Amino acid sequence: LIRLPLAALLGAALALRPRRKGTPPRSAQVVQTQIILSVVAAVIMLVVGSSLARAFGIVGAANLIRYRSKIEDPKDAVVMLSALSVGLATGVGLYALAVASTAFLVLALGIIESFEPKTGKSFTLKVKVGEHTDELRPKIEAILTRHNLKHEIRTSSDEEVCYDVNVPFEMQTDNVTNALLKLDPEGHATVDWSDKKKKEK
Repeated sequence: LIRLPLAALLGAALALRPRRKGTPPRSAQVVQTQIILSVVAAVIMLVVGSSLARAFGIVGAANLIRYRSKIEDPKDAVVMLSALSVGLATGVGLYALAVASTAFLVLALGIIESFEPKTGKSFTLKVKVGEHTDELRPKIEAILTRHNLKHEIRTSSDEEVCYDVNVPFEMQTDNVTNALLKLDPEGHATVDWSDKKKKEK
């Protein structure tokens, strides 16, 4: 079972290799995928051994994942491949390998994902508070800051201000909306949240 940690170590050495000056930073998702893929490849080779039939079975199943699954994060595709390799190991009776590789992959994914920056959902926020909305920008931004929302001004006019806002996945925007609506005592304010990803599609 030393093969799995060794595969992870060698994969990490390749994924975390020094970057040349002037080159763009590597995507965290790609780095994680390269490390886990090394482990998955080791598990698959242990399952396949010298069996040609098993090799063809894995290729067919991997193609099914590739062309039938809509996956945006490359790491998710590798986790699916991991599940495939563990299932194959169990199916051919390599129970110790299946259990050990599952435990190692869970540990490796836990360590790798602990370094991921916290992300959230991207929204376009439009706020209208009467004819002098632009004058209320400091108060609007104070509310966003108080709720720990990362924001960036997009457009600003007398009648409307628009922001790009990053909202944590577990957070509801109701409290923020209510706070923004209270900026207009007459009750004419409007607050609109639109999902940027859906808008781009």
